[in-house]
Amino acid sequence: MGKRSAALLALVLATGFAKLPRTASLEWLGGRWVQEGPEGWAEESWTEPRGGVMLGTGRTGKGDKALGFEFMRIADGPEGAVFWGSPGGKTAVAFPLVQEGPNFAAFENPKHDYPSRISYRREGKLLIATTSGPGGTDPQTWRYRRR
Repeated sequence: MGKRSAALLALVLATGFAKLPRTASLEWLGGRWVQEGPEGWAEESWTEPRGGVMLGTGRTGKGDKALGFEFMRIADGPEGAVFWGSPGGKTAVAFPLVQEGPNFAAFENPKHDYPSRISYRREGKLLIATTSGPGGTDPQTWRYRRR
């Protein structure tokens, strides 16, 4: 390793960027996802990560009527990736990434009433999204397939 490469590596390690989870590691979340059943339907769409940002939209409904929507983004921040949720177009709320693994990510904001935790995991062709309150209370789960 040359002196310039060693100096750059030392700088990256000193600033901590080498250990921070970034949006680039969440590429498995990208795509259009749908869940349909007798209770209704739910959709989420995520762009591929680019420039430290992923953009997402979600909507739920029954039959030909939409019942709710959400604007979302996951963006790189100084402490790592942060999920921002804006249900119904309300002011966005931040949920920092607290746990990550292969095909898994969990975001938490313990100060938010519900949800305080949002997680995604891929199981084969499925994307499973779960929201819950403090301590995992009142979980809601969506099992999406790629559309």
